[in-house]
Amino acid sequence: MVFRSHMDLALAEARAAAVRGEVPVGAVIARDGAIIAQAGNRTRELNDPTAHAEMLAIRAACAALGQERLTGCDLYVTLEPCPMCAAAISNARIARLYYAAADPKSGGVAQGPRIFTHPQCHHRPEIYDGISTAEAEQLLRDFFAAKR
Repeated sequence: MVFRSHMDLALAEARAAAVRGEVPVGAVIARDGAIIAQAGNRTRELNDPTAHAEMLAIRAACAALGQERLTGCDLYVTLEPCPMCAAAISNARIARLYYAAADPKSGGVAQGPRIFTHPQCHHRPEIYDGISTAEAEQLLRDFFAAKR
């Protein structure tokens, strides 16, 4: 099978989140190249601090597949997952994580607590970063500049 990035769809979800007044983060879950779920941040809309794009996409993918594990699935996200989302990625047994922009302030994969390096972490996905980084960073910069 030929690799195909779904970061473009994750970026579209991030742009839609920004229009809703949410921090522009989008996520897509695919298996064997087929999209299973996609989501953008909805923490404000749902009054739910756990309604990060990754969490919503994981919930939707599990519901679509009728199972609690996403073995063999790929997650594309526009921002490095936070510690909460990284733990959910591990618990869902997602095979591969692709993310765009690093998050020095709140990241949990390559920054901060580095969730996947802990001995208590039972599953570590393959990690690929730097996909569409410039576009994801620009979305975040524009969003926060408009807030100031």
